[in-house]
Amino acid sequence: MTNDGIALATEVWTRPVQEGDSRDLAAAYLRNREHLRPWEPLRPQWFYTASGQANVIRRRTAEHERGAGSQWVIRTRERIIGSVSINNIVRGPLLSGSLGYWIDADFQGRGIITNAVEHMLWVARSSFGLHRVEAGTLPGNTASQRVLAKAGFTRFGLAENYLLIQGAWQDHVLFQKILHDDLPEVL
Repeated sequence: MTNDGIALATEVWTRPVQEGDSRDLAAAYLRNREHLRPWEPLRPQWFYTASGQANVIRRRTAEHERGAGSQWVIRTRERIIGSVSINNIVRGPLLSGSLGYWIDADFQGRGIITNAVEHMLWVARSSFGLHRVEAGTLPGNTASQRVLAKAGFTRFGLAENYLLIQGAWQDHVLFQKILHDDLPEVL
């Protein structure tokens, strides 16, 4: 890890989201609003503002402190170009979390998001002790499905009316990656 974070590609790094990222993160979401629209829930206008992202970052930081999740930004020296996160962490016999990610339209197809996903899988195991990670994609999101396949995920089902995306309940293809079969010392 450098001062910039974990290298994902030439001049691209990932690191945990920080309080000072709110302006850059808002700009990244605004710049990619149309690119991300088909895959995301309807977003309120405040989501695309620095103050709105500051609130999101505070929630994400609190989740991290509780061991419930972690968000990392993907950035170049100039700007944030994406994000990868693990959230909805469930302890006990499941030891699982949900993966989320996105990449700037101008940086697609370079392997950056696959590298970020692989790094987040390492975080899920080493920092959170998770047994498995799951992810879901809309059936037509083949680019995201390729990312998951490259990172070693396997498809395990289809969830009907799974998430509210763009104002309608949408089916999602479900994927999982088993990180290890070690037994925890305590559940």
